Amino acid sequence: MAVTKREIVRRVAERAALTQAQTQDIVQLTLEAISEAIVEEERLELRNFGVFEVKDRAPRKARDPRTGETMDVPARRVVTFRASPVVLEQL
Repeated sequence: MAVTKREIVRRVAERAALTQAQTQDIVQLTLEAISEAIVEEERLELRNFGVFEVKDRAPRKARDPRTGETMDVPARRVVTFRASPVVLEQL
C-alpha cells in the first residue's frame, strides 16, 4: 500500500509534537522546494536518502498492442530517483 502525503503529515506531526495543520504547511513547502530544485538544477542530492535527476529519453518506435500499428514516441525528459546506500540497506 502506498503512503500518502496525509499519512506523512500524521507521522511527522506525532514525532515533532506539532499540529497536523502546521506539519501540513511544512511538508507542502518542502515538496515545493524539492520540485523547484529539480526543475532549476536538474539534480537534487539528499544525503542518506537519494538523488533525483532529470534525464533525457531518446525518441523511439513503439507498437500499439491492440492494432499492431507502429508509432513514433517523441523524446522527453523524465525525473529519476536513485536511493542512497543507507536507504537500500534498510530495504
